[in-house]
This record gives sequence, structure tokens and C-alpha cells, in this order.
Amino acid sequence: MSTSSELGSMVLLTRLSRLVYRSATEDILGMKMKAYATLSTLRNGPLPQQQLCISMHLDPNNCVLLLNEMEAAGHVRRTRDPADRRRHIVEVTEEGRKALARSDTALNTVEDQVLGPLSPEERETLRQLLDRALAGDPAEQSVPV
Repeated sequence: MSTSSELGSMVLLTRLSRLVYRSATEDILGMKMKAYATLSTLRNGPLPQQQLCISMHLDPNNCVLLLNEMEAAGHVRRTRDPADRRRHIVEVTEEGRKALARSDTALNTVEDQVLGPLSPEERETLRQLLDRALAGDPAEQSVPV
């Protein structure tokens, strides 16, 4: 059996990601993890729908299905871009912001469970390292922060 020190970083990140997905259920978050990730991406301001799909690495068809669900739940609103009527702008609604705040609290509990063995300083270092790794992603560079 392999120890963690023998596994590559990508294997460890994949395992950690799966642990988070198993722990951050819809019952705990109050929404699906993809919806949470979408609201988190939009928390700093509206985005064109196409850019949102790119930044989340979602196929446009799957992105539309996700946004349809989120719009039906009252968490996002899509409006036509006044500068280009062919494009939609996606923004978080007030209800979406409230749901996001509830999910943030729930996800903090999940994070405490998943990253419990790490000190607060180690968690911050991990977050900074993940931010740096993602900074090389062209999709991340076009998302306003």
C-alpha cells in the first residue's frame, strides 16, 4: 500500500477534492457544490454567462442547465447585456447572497473536518499555494476578483 508521501500532488489533490465533495453534501450546504462554486465565483460581481462557463470549466450546455436550476431557485438572475443583446450577464440575487452566506458557514465546518490536521497557518499557506497554482489558469486570469 502506498503512503501519502509516495503519491503525486495531483493524486492527493484529487483525493482531497473527493473528500470535500463527499462531505459538502446538498443537505449540509443547502445547495449542490457546483451551485455554491458558481455563487462564489459571482460574489464579486456579475459576469457574462460565457465567461462564467469558462472560468468554472463547464461545458456551455451544462452551465446553462446549472444556471436554469439556480435561476429557478432564485439565486441568480440573467439579463441581456445592453452592449450586446446576444450575451447574458449573470448576477447573484439577494436571495442568492443569503443562501451563499449560509453555505459559507456550512462549508467552514466541512473545512474544519477535512483540514482539521492542519494548523491555521498551514491552512493559509495551502490556500495561498492553491491561489498561485490557479493563477496560471487562463480562465482564472479573466475573472475579476
